[in-house]
Amino acid sequence: MVSSSRVRVIDACPLPAEALLNRYRTGGNFADCYVTEIPRTISHAEFVEAFYTTAVFKLERILLRLFLSRPSTDLQAAGLARGELDAFAAWAVEGRAPDQLLLADIGGRTRSWLMVAPAPGSVGTRLYFGSAVVPRRSGRAGKPDLGPLFSALLGFHKLYSRILLRAARSRLARGRRDPPPGRDGPGN
Repeated sequence: MVSSSRVRVIDACPLPAEALLNRYRTGGNFADCYVTEIPRTISHAEFVEAFYTTAVFKLERILLRLFLSRPSTDLQAAGLARGELDAFAAWAVEGRAPDQLLLADIGGRTRSWLMVAPAPGSVGTRLYFGSAVVPRRSGRAGKPDLGPLFSALLGFHKLYSRILLRAARSRLARGRRDPPPGRDGPGN
């Protein structure tokens, strides 16, 4: 658990006990968690929508559309956030709770998780983002193996996770800006 003192802009932290992502902390899986705070109350739906509609994440959505034929829109991100959709771009909902969302990628190897919680001792909200990578079973013994690509990209993953959470926090801190009518086409 993160201490009750204020977190820096983005901190790595242990998964909260109630995190849906906790099921991936063992068995050779990789799981991480990052946290930030914002000095106002944020709903889980606001956080999910902000996260998946930042400029940074829109770049990822463009890549998914181009290379995996998995287009997505801001309207779909909003539907996912409100619990109206169970799939978004290259992910499907694996679990939901009133304050959490756990997504699995189409290949079944990665998970993305978002959670909100009241910030202790203040009026504000903690925003959590975590990921998990599920290993392949290799060899006759079926030992879990995350693979050399995972090891090579781990540093980038950690940086990118912080960038994504910082972008969502910044978007929420600025307040929601609705796009002009008709500006929510593919890749937006």
